[in-house]
Amino acid sequence: MFNSLLYLGVLLAWGGSWLAIKWQGGDVPTTVSIFYRFVFSALILLIIVLLSGRLQRSYRRDHGFYLLQGLCLFSMNFVAFYLATQYIASGLVAVTMSTATLFNAVHNRWIWGISSSGHFKLGSVLGIVGLVLLLWSDLEAQQWSGDSYIGIGFALLGTWLFSLGNMIGVRHARCGLKAWTTTLWGMMYGCLILALVSSMVIFKQYGASDLVLWDSSVRYLGSLLYLVIVATVLGFTAYLMLVARIGANYSAYALVITPVVALTLSSLFEGFVWNSLTITGLGVIILGNICVLSEVKTIGFINAIRPLR
Repeated sequence: MFNSLLYLGVLLAWGGSWLAIKWQGGDVPTTVSIFYRFVFSALILLIIVLLSGRLQRSYRRDHGFYLLQGLCLFSMNFVAFYLATQYIASGLVAVTMSTATLFNAVHNRWIWGISSSGHFKLGSVLGIVGLVLLLWSDLEAQQWSGDSYIGIGFALLGTWLFSLGNMIGVRHARCGLKAWTTTLWGMMYGCLILALVSSMVIFKQYGASDLVLWDSSVRYLGSLLYLVIVATVLGFTAYLMLVARIGANYSAYALVITPVVALTLSSLFEGFVWNSLTITGLGVIILGNICVLSEVKTIGFINAIRPLR
């Protein structure tokens, strides 16, 4: 029952986050907007963790992995996602991220030696075919412009980094580290990375009259508030709890349904048009992900292996 609630929480929190990410685009540099998102989220999470006494003791080697997770899950992956929404519809970015199930299966085999059945190959083919079908109409509408390819490339890059962050989350779970602690440290290191990257961006544009570091519009502030509280503090904590409880592959199943919410919002606010190709493509992607997840042999793998400590 608790796992179902976590799934629902992730679905609702992340389903609407893609449109909010789209609305963050504007005069404020992308890396600065992402920095605001995670620095405010980290402050809120820090207060919650300290007041509740949930902060666990961490070792030096843990902090090395916190830094890597901050790079993959709380900074550079979102730089790629935010940039992707500037080129393609936010709902399509969410669909591309649903391929994280495929990346997770590959990474589980490569990093942890956990194999999947032959259904993985079928699911991979279906996922690729479905993604092509779903993106086809958007590419045609843009006359197969370079912007479309750039947007898809950024979305896939962000998804790959997200999957690597999942693998680090599996490592944390194996070491007995809870999501509250790992999320907090990961966000803080992510903020440091974003601060460094943002400083480089600002330095490059220093002296430019059009450099804007803050946006007081209702749209920007409202989307930032949603991303901080709902999508990040609540969404990521719930997702990493799922990773710890049932594994990265099964947790990523939430990403299969999230695009339905994201595309619905995209059709309402961005003019995304449903047609036979997009509906078929989405259905094939979901079927492919189900094929991958249905035969994964690791539903209890976290408890089946020795701790790393």
